[in-house]
This record gives sequence, structure tokens and C-alpha cells, in this order.
Amino acid sequence: MTSLEVNEETEDSGPGGYAAARLLLLHEKERSGPPRRAALARLTDEWLAALFTAAAPPRGVALVAVGGYGRAELSPRSDLDLLLLHDGSADKAAVAALADRLWYPVWDLGLALDHSVRTPAEARATAADDLKVHLGLLDARPLAGDHGLVAALRTTVLADWRNQAPKRLPELDELCRERAERMGELQYLLEPDLKEARGGLRDAQALRAVAASWLADAPREGLDSARRRLLDARDALHLTTGRATDRLALQEQDAVAAELGLLDADTLLREVYEAARTISYATDVTWREVNRVLKARSARPRLRALLGGRAGAGRAGAGRTATGKPPVERTPLAEGVVEMDGEVVLARTARPERDPVLPLRAAAAAAQSALPISLHAVRRLAATAKPLPVPWPAEAREELVTLLGAGEATVPVWEALEAEGLITQLLPDWERVRCRPQRNPVHTWTVDRHLVETAVRASSLTRRVGRPDLLLVAALLHDIGKGWPGDHSVAGETIARDLATRIGFDRTDVTTLATAVRHHLLLVETATRRDLDDPATVRAVATAVGTVGTLELLHALTEADALATGPAAWSSWRASLVADLVKRVAGVLAGEAPPDPEAAAPSAEQERLAIEALRTGEPVLALHTEPVAAEPEEPEPVGVELVIALPDQPGVLPAVAGVLALHRLTVRAADLRAVELPTGLGTGSGPVLVLDWRVAAEYGSLPEAARLRADLVRALDGSLDIPARLAEREAAYPRRRGLTAPPPRVTVAAADSRLATVIEVRAQDAPGLLHRIGRALEGAAVRVRSAHVSTLGANAVDTLYVTRPDGSLLPDEEAIDLARTLESALR
Repeated sequence: MTSLEVNEETEDSGPGGYAAARLLLLHEKERSGPPRRAALARLTDEWLAALFTAAAPPRGVALVAVGGYGRAELSPRSDLDLLLLHDGSADKAAVAALADRLWYPVWDLGLALDHSVRTPAEARATAADDLKVHLGLLDARPLAGDHGLVAALRTTVLADWRNQAPKRLPELDELCRERAERMGELQYLLEPDLKEARGGLRDAQALRAVAASWLADAPREGLDSARRRLLDARDALHLTTGRATDRLALQEQDAVAAELGLLDADTLLREVYEAARTISYATDVTWREVNRVLKARSARPRLRALLGGRAGAGRAGAGRTATGKPPVERTPLAEGVVEMDGEVVLARTARPERDPVLPLRAAAAAAQSALPISLHAVRRLAATAKPLPVPWPAEAREELVTLLGAGEATVPVWEALEAEGLITQLLPDWERVRCRPQRNPVHTWTVDRHLVETAVRASSLTRRVGRPDLLLVAALLHDIGKGWPGDHSVAGETIARDLATRIGFDRTDVTTLATAVRHHLLLVETATRRDLDDPATVRAVATAVGTVGTLELLHALTEADALATGPAAWSSWRASLVADLVKRVAGVLAGEAPPDPEAAAPSAEQERLAIEALRTGEPVLALHTEPVAAEPEEPEPVGVELVIALPDQPGVLPAVAGVLALHRLTVRAADLRAVELPTGLGTGSGPVLVLDWRVAAEYGSLPEAARLRADLVRALDGSLDIPARLAEREAAYPRRRGLTAPPPRVTVAAADSRLATVIEVRAQDAPGLLHRIGRALEGAAVRVRSAHVSTLGANAVDTLYVTRPDGSLLPDEEAIDLARTLESALR
């Protein structure tokens, strides 16, 4: 059914008939994408034209669609961008009355309307002052009235655009950059704005405007398809939400994917990311060309002045070619690779079909020189380069390492190679991680960009390791298993072994790289979730790592991986924990025995507080108000140190955690252990519990230490009902509804500890979580030997070393029952 047939069936050209026809059209399952957008535009054209005709317009007036409507790209909830154009001959009151007869029916239907009434001169003047208006007029399309008036305006506006390109295009470039800074990059966002984010529909429109200037043109391959995919996604988003939104929120993604006939939300995001990547790359190439042309144009008058007007009339002038143009300088960078006009291009003598290493050599030269590699060069390499033999020759391996070691300059070169399919030619397993989303909000990047970003971070750490090449390649491959089901570290070990062999590393290096990929999370997870004073912890890491060289490599890879993940993944506190673990493991690998945790002496401050706690029989605490070793570049404080000492007694963990939650203190890290004081100190007897925690205020200032201590005393003697107080606060200030968090998971960790049974709790971080865990443990009549809290974004991983009251380990069945009890208590 066509839009005309729908309109005829309604037998009404008024708002009701249009609304009914529009509704029918939007629910036609067999018509979607460009056909539906075009049909909706035609239907809207016919309705507005009928309104215009029925209003008996005066002569010299036209109704014009501009912007997206001018391009006939109407999504279900798109604004209508309309211009009522008149030549100034009609009475102003008549024009105003005509405008009312057009605008009010649109508003009556609840459609968003962007409208204006102008003469051609006024339209040009407004466009000269407002870049966005000028962009909208580039797509002006007549709907009704004087078509000649619209054609004349369009011709004039296009001429103005081309004549003013040296001024307007830099303005447009700056506008795009500012928007990208504000909205982020579409290809990496978990909840992207399909229109405003970099690589979105606004950038696609900007590329059309650049092409209209005749100054430069975007690479066309894949661009129309990418733009169409984003428009299709926006259509589906409008239909599923019923709102005029461009933000692809997490809770909408499954429904949008279903509307588009895609498998799931991840498939949707991957398609969106691929489209955004195509537009972003075209944007980079196009603006580089615009800037090159504008720079060349601005240099010509200066060159003429320097040459005194000699333009080589009839013969070449000094320092000029026979055509009168200055010669283009070509600077050699590597075999077959030169720099020309600020870009890396292939030398005239280059033969990609005979030189399989040339793509990597050109990329490495570009990255090392911090220059872009030209679009023509990349496309020629992709089309004609001979495949590398397997295993790669040594030169190819060295060029890959050089490319990865170039730091930030690696990223644009890598993206250029990836845009033309060269990366998947070199590393076939890359295809599975390309544009793959990571649904943990801690991650800033897609999997593939995270791998490249990790190599960028690792490039600054190469002086810390004996084999920088292995560090850079391990950084590139550490998450390569995320494209496969199951544990990505396990899958990644196999893939890394295959790829390292393909790249040409020897058997020893292949084993080292496979081990690094398999255990790339080992150090940070152990340091933040395990008791480092337990000899079993250190021995387990030493066994997994095997050699000091691999340990050194893993230490640098751990830091690079965390820094490339996002600001929440690394801090000076985490760095110190990992460094402590590395030092202990290095000692074991050197043949030293781990220190006996029972013989470990408390620090001077811990001993002082413990003595005071034994003397008074009450809690004693010290709250350090200065942030703990937070470095200036860290995005947020690591927290402050809170040390508490008190005689060993039941209920300590839930009491302390509950008091901290009441005072809106977030626990960033926690350590709880029993300390035996030396005899002969003149104090009471018995073990003392010492809690050394890192806490941070949710907002506002830190509470006074005296208030914390007073509430802790009340919590321990039972006069402060913490669960009731927390419940009251939760009821008074309910949290906003969001995505449903996955249920908590509690497991018995295989830690081989001879000191305690290790219980690991994974749950959504929330105020009072540690208090609830502590209460459940107290109810189960187990003793907490130490607790280790790790919070990453919205996820908490709390590890608890527990024993029976007599200090013995829990039998397997008891440990499993305890895990089930904890899991039930946290649901």
C-alpha cells in the first residue's frame, strides 16, 4: 500500500487523516528502513502541501523542508524542519496567517516542529550568522508553492557555501570537535547517542556539507551503508520507545535489536559500532584533506609574493615545476615508504605485490613519525600486498613491535589499517573481537580498542622489563579470548599460542606469551582479593608464573591493562598491593621462604592502638584525614586510612561495616586480622582485632573520629540498631530504578590455604553490603580471620578468610553450606 492509497482510504486530508495514515505506515512490518522513511516523508509532504493549498496562499510564497526532512529522512519521531519562504511582496499579515494555518495542525498532532518565516535575503543573512541554519538550507526541498523561489534560494545558498568554504569549514570542524568532546565516541559508548556522538548522524551530515563545498570529498566506500544502519537503529529506537530520542539506552537495546531482526543487544551494538567506525574514519580522512587544501590555498599568495609574481610563464620558474606549481617534497621514512605533504605514502618504487612486509613497515614508519598514513596508500596495500608467509619473517615481527611501541601515535595508524581490513589479514583471530562491546561500565573501550590501548600504555613501561617485545605483544593479545565462549583467559591462552607462533616467536617466547595471557588477571585479583600474608597465596602465584622474567612481564602488563580499562580500574592503592605481591613472589622464586604470618609484627601505630584497646577494653581508632598516596593525575581520591583496634569479640565486622555505612563512608579496601601483643606490656590479655581500612565519603566531608567511635561502641553493646537505621534511610531515600543487577554469587575459593577457608562474595556494590555479609557470618558462628574488599565500578568482590571458633578450617560440606547461607542472606 502506497502513501497515496493510505491517504485515499482515510478520505481526509486533515490532521486526523494524516495521523491515521501515518500510524498505518509505521506499523507496516514489511516496509522498514529507507523505504519507510521515504514513504513517511512523501505522506508528510502530501499532507503539508494540502494544508498549504487549502490556506489559499498569496503569490510569491513557498513551503520548504530543510535539514533531515529536506533529505526526506523522516524517522518515526523526527522533528519537522520547515521554512515558509516568501519574496516580500505579500502582505505580512497574510503571510503570518498562512504560517498559523500550517504550524497549528502540526502542533495539534503533537509533532515536534522547527519553523521559521523568511525572505530569501533574510534566510541568507541568518545563514551567514548561524552555521547550523546554513547547513539546514543546503538540503532545502520545496513542498508547495513557488518552486522557482526555492530553487533560486538553494542555488544562492550553495554558492555562498562554496565561496565561504575557507571560513565556514573550519567553523564546522570546530563544531564537530566540540560535540565529540562533549558527547564521546559512538563506537565505544555503552549507551551511545546515535546522532550527536562522534561517528554519528551529525558527522555524516557534516561530510555531506564538506562534499557540497567542492573542496574535498569523503571516502565513499561503506559510508552510505553506515549512515543507513544508524538511521535504521534510530527508527527502531523511536518505534520501541515511542519517544523522540537518539540515545540508545541499555534497557532499550534488546527491544531495538528485536525490532531490527537482530540476534541480541550485543549484535546491535556491534553493528552500530561498525557504522560509527566507518563514519569516524571517513571524518578523519576528510578533515585532513580539507585542512591540507586550505593550508595550500593560504600559502599560494605568500609564495607569489616571494617569487615576485614569476609564475613560470612559458617556462618553469626557479624552484617550480613546468606547470608552475612548487615541487612536492618526498622525504624517505623506510624502504618503500615516504612522507609527502604531511602524510605517509608509498614510494614510487614500492611494489606491495612483491613485498609482504610493506604494510607493517609503512604502518610502523607512520606511527614512529606520528603521521597519518594516507587513504590511497592503505587501500593500495589492502588490495595488492602479498600475504605474509607463516611464520612471519623476523622483519615483519620487528615492524609489528615497532608499531605497537609508538605510544598514542599507534592508534590512528591501527585504525586506518583496520578500516581497510589489513589487521584481520595479518591476525585472523582479530575479527572476533573487532567492535565487540564490553558491558561492564568500568570499561571505556570495545575489546579491540582496549587491546590497542593496552599496548599504548605498555609502551611507556617497556624500560621495566627485559623483553619489551613480549610485553607489547602480550598487551595486544591479553583479551583476545573474549571473542570465544567460556573463560576468556583460558581461550586466550590457546589463541595467543597460535598467533605468537604465526608471528614467528620461538617456542620459549610462545610459552611466555601464552602464560602472560592466561594469567593477565592473576596479580591484581590476588593482590586485592587474597591474604598476602598467607604463604599459600604467594606460593600459588609463584607456581603459576614460573620465572622472574614472566613475573616482571605480568607486573607491567597488569598496570597497562588496568590503565587502559578505565579510571576506576587502577589507583596508587591497587598499585601498592600488586607491587607488594610481586615482591613476595619474587622472593619465593629466588628460593626464599614466605614469612610466617603468625610471626608478623604489627606496625607501630597498630601496636599503639592495640595496647590502648587492651588497657581500656574499648575500641580505639585513628582516622587519617589526608588521602592515601593519591597521585595528582588520579581522577578520584583512593580514600583515607581508618585504623581500629579493639579486644576480640563477636560481631566486630558487621558492627564496624554498619557504622561506616550509616556515616556514608564507602569501603574501598579492608583488612581485618587478629594481633597477638608481646607479653609484659602491663595490659590485659587476649588477642586484639586490628582493622586497617581505606574509606571515602560518598559525598560531603568525613565524619569526626569521635562520632565514629561513639557509634561503634553503641553498635557493639546493642544500643544502636544498625539494620533498622539502614532500612529507615533506604525507605526515606529510595534509589532510582535502573537495570536489574545480577544476583549475588558466593563461592568457596580454591586457595589451598592452611590458615583459613576462603569465601568469595561477588555482588552489586551497595551501602551496607559488608554489614550484611558480616551479620550472616556471625549468624553462622564462624570467625573472620581477615577480610579483603575490592570494588570495581558497581561490582564488589569481597574475600573472607574464615575459620571455626577454635581456629580450624571448615570442612568442605560446612564451607559449601556457609556459601549458600551467605548467598541467601544477600538476595
